[in-house]
Amino acid sequence: MRAVVVEQYGPPSVARISDLPAPEPRAGQVLVRVVSAAVTAGDARIRAARFPAGMGVPGRLALGLRGPRNRVLGMVASGTVEALGADVTGFAIGDEVAGMAGARMGAHAELLAIEASRLVHKPAGVSPDAAAAAIFGGTTAAHFLHDVARLRAGQDVLVVGASGAVGTSAVQLAALAGATVTGVTSGRNAELVRRLGADEIVDYTNSDPAALGRRFDVILDAAGTLTPQTARALVREGGTAVLAAADLRQMLSARGPVTAGTAPGGAALVERLMPLLERGELDPVIQESMSLDEIARAYEIVDSGHKVGNVVVRP
Repeated sequence: MRAVVVEQYGPPSVARISDLPAPEPRAGQVLVRVVSAAVTAGDARIRAARFPAGMGVPGRLALGLRGPRNRVLGMVASGTVEALGADVTGFAIGDEVAGMAGARMGAHAELLAIEASRLVHKPAGVSPDAAAAAIFGGTTAAHFLHDVARLRAGQDVLVVGASGAVGTSAVQLAALAGATVTGVTSGRNAELVRRLGADEIVDYTNSDPAALGRRFDVILDAAGTLTPQTARALVREGGTAVLAAADLRQMLSARGPVTAGTAPGGAALVERLMPLLERGELDPVIQESMSLDEIARAYEIVDSGHKVGNVVVRP
């Protein structure tokens, strides 16, 4: 099978196409023929060994010293079931599916062996590109807004990094929940963020999000702009501020109304997104879809720090 292989950490050019043996699904796994796969900030971080401050050594110990142990990256995929491992129920060959591969990754390839527990059935009305694009940012936003912050209708929500993968989903999910949404983004993406449901736009190129002078019930910083101290000054009493791009020091100092960490990637969160996509209530916001051969360019877009929504590759 054709796959993107990363032998050593480095710039986008280290990701190259190679022919590898097709994986065999083990017990409890499904072999998926990948139609669309997202290229996420998480993929780019691993490829470049660009870990948050304080996490460089733990990151390399966990993932590989000079290069990733799992040479085929890619956390999110959508495709069709090719084969079933032993003890798999609920799926059949030919089913359209989507899911998050977890720490084993492997989605940047024609075939992916993935635990059945990480897959959901993709509705026929949702394109493979849309499913792959929505999952990474959508599950992160849904977990932090609904499961952590317990978002309710009528609350004031601040989304920092509102035009990225997590931010575009967060703006939409908060608006769908009946919240009043303020989105922090650049002026060039203001129209997009407003269309997604933001009631107010803060242009970070001429305004400091940490000095807005008012408070919010829920804050989701997907860009790493706020610190625990600045977030604490912006959140109302009884509210929650989530730092989704925090470094180690910020994670250790996040307490009280401020929390930091990562979202789980199980099928339950993915399952919650599919009806929203099917009904057209969640726009996956795809900046570009491209062939697997253009993986280096896809990484360049992600590395730029100005990706709008999501980038998808098609094996």
